[in-house]
Amino acid sequence: MNSPVEVGPDGVPRCPWGVSAPEYLAYHDKEWGRPVGDDDRIFEKLCLEGFQSGLSWLTILRKRDGFRKAFAGFDPTVVAGFTDADVARLLADPAIVRHRGKITATIGNAQATVRLRAQGISLAALLWSFEPAVSERPKTGAALPALIPESKALSAALRRYGFRFVGPTTIYAAMQSLGVVNDHVDGCYFGDVSDAERQYFTRPV
Repeated sequence: MNSPVEVGPDGVPRCPWGVSAPEYLAYHDKEWGRPVGDDDRIFEKLCLEGFQSGLSWLTILRKRDGFRKAFAGFDPTVVAGFTDADVARLLADPAIVRHRGKITATIGNAQATVRLRAQGISLAALLWSFEPAVSERPKTGAALPALIPESKALSAALRRYGFRFVGPTTIYAAMQSLGVVNDHVDGCYFGDVSDAERQYFTRPV
């Protein structure tokens, strides 16, 4: 039986995808599966996952610095005020994915985030309210689902609040990355790190 992990040159066992490219290595080790409770970081991840639709995540990672510069560090208050001139600027920016629908959705999602805040609702608290009651790490990468009931429910909730490009598969990818679930395969060292961080993480309310 093949091992569910791959041991890197440093002798550390990881999810196999985490050693498939240098950008993935850093993302896997330092970010993926670590719990996040900051509204702006969650807004950024939701937007980037939306941009990833139809593309590889590696493409997004390689352009992430460009995205951050183009979208004012993903500050929802700033992005919510973007105008048609900003849309034109973004469509001409080769440092990002130039897709009009995804660009306008990001601006709309910033406006939705600002509306949530005006109602006293934290985007982080909304995200974490859909954390599965029971979640087990997958035995193999092949055992990873594309979505779960909680991602379907969160996707529906976000759409009701006016968010776009937030389908249940996109949202599940965000939940994995933001540590709402820990989908590092059994035996991955960084899955254990994520488990420890999740144990002591204060869920936002």
